[in-house]
Amino acid sequence: MDKVKSYAELYRMAESLLAGETDDICAMANLAAAIHGTFGFLWTGFYRVVDGQLLLGPFQGPVACTRIAYGKGVCGTAWKEDRTVVVPDVELFPGHIRCSSEAVSEIVVPVHDDSGNVTAVLDIDSSAPATFDSVDADYLSRLVQLLPR
Repeated sequence: MDKVKSYAELYRMAESLLAGETDDICAMANLAAAIHGTFGFLWTGFYRVVDGQLLLGPFQGPVACTRIAYGKGVCGTAWKEDRTVVVPDVELFPGHIRCSSEAVSEIVVPVHDDSGNVTAVLDIDSSAPATFDSVDADYLSRLVQLLPR
């Protein structure tokens, strides 16, 4: 599979799919499904910032943790540091929160509103090591910018 080509096709599809959508939950649900369907990752979904914590949002995959504290785990770290976090081996990430024993590598991408505040994170888990790289970080960062702000 050519990852760049797959992401380029996914981006074009997501642009069309999300064009004019104003509801963030609806848009997150479709974007999670599109990413998951394209790549077949273990888990693909969103955690939304609600009342000072990350609350489980739309996702595809097995059951997940429902709440994550600010700065905790990979998701909380991406939120706190406002940056994409790529983890080749979750066992080596200090404070990793294990929602699934099958998760081996992970990427988390912050989602921003128009003021630049983090309003959610896109979290993707893989059952293979070192799945994610700068190509994933770049395209996923562009994809979340298609969400309603």
